[in-house]
Amino acid sequence: MLWSLLKILVFVAIVALLAFGAGLLMETAGGVQITVAGTEYTLSALQSVIALGVLVVALWLFLKLLSLLVATLRFLNGDETALSRYWDKGRERKGYRALSEGLMALASGEGRLALAKAARAEKYLQNPELTDLLVAQAAEMSGDTHKAADAYKRLLSNQQTRFVGVRGIMKQKLSQGDTDTARQLAEKALALRPKHEEVQDTLLRLQAQAEDWAGARKTLSTKLKTGTLPRDVYKRRDAVLALSASKGVIDENATIEQREQAIEANRLSPDLVPAAAMAARAYLAKGKKRPAVRLLKKTWQSQPHPDLAHAFAEVEPDESAAERVARFDQLARLNPQDDETRLVMAELNIVAEDFPEARRWLSDLTERAPDARALTLMAAIERGEGADDKVVQGWLARALTAPRGPQWVCSNCNHIHAEWEPVCEHCTSFDTLSWKRPETPEVASHAAAYMLPLITGVLGSKQADTADDAEEADFAEPVPDAEGDVEPEQQDAVKEPN
Repeated sequence: MLWSLLKILVFVAIVALLAFGAGLLMETAGGVQITVAGTEYTLSALQSVIALGVLVVALWLFLKLLSLLVATLRFLNGDETALSRYWDKGRERKGYRALSEGLMALASGEGRLALAKAARAEKYLQNPELTDLLVAQAAEMSGDTHKAADAYKRLLSNQQTRFVGVRGIMKQKLSQGDTDTARQLAEKALALRPKHEEVQDTLLRLQAQAEDWAGARKTLSTKLKTGTLPRDVYKRRDAVLALSASKGVIDENATIEQREQAIEANRLSPDLVPAAAMAARAYLAKGKKRPAVRLLKKTWQSQPHPDLAHAFAEVEPDESAAERVARFDQLARLNPQDDETRLVMAELNIVAEDFPEARRWLSDLTERAPDARALTLMAAIERGEGADDKVVQGWLARALTAPRGPQWVCSNCNHIHAEWEPVCEHCTSFDTLSWKRPETPEVASHAAAYMLPLITGVLGSKQADTADDAEEADFAEPVPDAEGDVEPEQQDAVKEPN
């Protein structure tokens, strides 16, 4: 409404100015004298201005007619498109102007304006190769996915724009969660452009999600051949894929191919802990203990890990606790100062009931890097050495709220996994899990405060016959009612455990 009113006011103002100018020119004395073929013409000021305008228009018409004559002569000389280019020149100029304005609007984030300019450019240019992509991207920005899909489908009909259309539809399917169709489209896109890095990464991630390990290894080889992946990274990721294909190798129904792939994964990346553990189990399934022990020792030397210790224990499953301590001593000597080595040896000595030796292995670990595992082992040592229950309860109370120590953490989203996986279950990124302590500090939940009475109650059950009611009240935890409130009598009886 305001815009229409403004246009009317501007029009009226222009008409008024023209009328005022014409009046001034009519009142102005003098003029222009022109002599043509002996005849003299005298023009007033107003007539002179009108004659000048007519002359400019006539000159413009003359130039247009001259260019038309030139185009006609070219057409007669064999240039079949000369006349069509002449008539389409103005349309092309308008179309390219609309196209450039649409691209500027798209870069500025104005989806609706870009869509309008794209429609105008399409009207004048009638060149889908230029305008369909702008229409698709502008429609996506403005939220019209149906129109964007139609534009991408039109791009499929042209061999030059086929890749753009396939990639656009693939990204739409990804946003809709249709990963199966997106994977098929990514395969077609990669066949059209094998060197396209984004399509390579997308296809590799989708194949890993779908557990298509053979296809993923083929895509990984394509990345290596096209130079989009360094060879050392290729070796590790190829080992990850081989390891993923060999999962379930310890099952009775595991195929020979799965076991060979587990061994191949360890060969490709010897420092990959899950690959070493699974390859060792593959050797054990074949009855080859010496190769299993050799590769476990080699990996332990570079990176001690609980999975390696479990696999090493499976080499001799029927040995006694003392024999296991003696055998694991070979492993401990390879990396004696590592925290995992000290924790494993402490656990084994606790099982063997050699509590002083277990304490020696823990040493200052409970103060330097206290986590739930180390503190729980310390509580077991104190219990084994006959310490008072209050001391044991104190260690367990600390373990209840302590960090859990190193875990499989995704380097992309910091999501914590209970077991190693080739693909992060949270962000679906490939080969991003590493064994480390989480960067963000772990905060104990409010429920941990209510777990302490269970621990102290179980530990105190052995001395229930000698403990009186007053001592039990010292370590009792107030029990909330159904609404979460604590009775006043219970609040007075609460004491903090040592």
